[in-house]
Amino acid sequence: MTTSNLLIRRYYPHVIFWLTLWLIFSLLAYSGDNLGKVLFQEFISVVFYVTLIYINWYILIPKYLTEKSFLIYVLWLSTLVLFVSFAKVTILYIIISGNQEAQIDLLINQGWLFLFNFIVAGGSTVFKIINDWAKHQREKKELERQNLQSELNFLRSQVNPHFLFNTLNSLYALTLKKSDKAPETVLKLSEIMRYMLYESNEKKVPLSKELSYMRNYLELESLRHGDRTDIKLDIKGNINGQEIAPLLLIPFVENAFKHGAQRASDLNYVHIDLSVDKNQLNFSVKNSKPDNNLLDIIDSNNKKSGGIGLVNVKRRLNLIYQDNYELTINNESECFDVNLIISLN
Repeated sequence: MTTSNLLIRRYYPHVIFWLTLWLIFSLLAYSGDNLGKVLFQEFISVVFYVTLIYINWYILIPKYLTEKSFLIYVLWLSTLVLFVSFAKVTILYIIISGNQEAQIDLLINQGWLFLFNFIVAGGSTVFKIINDWAKHQREKKELERQNLQSELNFLRSQVNPHFLFNTLNSLYALTLKKSDKAPETVLKLSEIMRYMLYESNEKKVPLSKELSYMRNYLELESLRHGDRTDIKLDIKGNINGQEIAPLLLIPFVENAFKHGAQRASDLNYVHIDLSVDKNQLNFSVKNSKPDNNLLDIIDSNNKKSGGIGLVNVKRRLNLIYQDNYELTINNESECFDVNLIISLN
């Protein structure tokens, strides 16, 4: 958009407003006399209002309207009103020189004219303050929205490499064993990467796609852990037509495997339950915990890696769903239980 177009777009409403006001004043003042004379007189009045208001807006208010110089501002505003009123009376007195009675009325009422002009100037000050405050609020909200979106993009950019890192570790473990499951793992990894790269960049994604991604992730973990870990996914309710922020549920599942599927002996488990009732999603992940010695090693490794997953997902929940979710984490002696309730709409 060119500079001239910007200027037209900015000042066009002002021009329309003053032209409309001029026509209204002319219609109110017209009483069957010479219409051209009435239009000219009211045009002069509007010109003085324009002068009064815009000098106030663009010179006096920016320069003098502060807490420390408020009295100085009032003094300058009064001086401006006095000058404009005197100039207006003088010019109108000359214009109506053929009407002595009208001249006398003008001189008698010049005090009221000054008062009216002062009220107009004061009203323009109040309007300017309110308008500037509203503009500041809009800019503040826009800045907050941009910062929010930037933070969400940053958090999501941390999530994807985090998943990739853990998945490649799983594939590396299988290749070391020269497992026949490695090709299937590569296929699942490609499906996971396709979702992360091409389908998870929207603000919301279909819940069905998020669950499909979760199933691929669970199958990959199942290939890795085999019979050592009991993995269950139970989905209830109608998920069609529901949407959710992408990659929001997976960190809880991943955390369950980090803590629950690394036990040296015994059967581990990761049980996931998801249900949708109308627009409310209930999500639960429960996993077994290793013995205390192994748990200390796992916690130490997690601290070294920064614990990116859960920290990010909690922050994303606060940013996206605000008061429309409830997260409960129970860290018991033998199991770790996460319960998340989200209002999807």
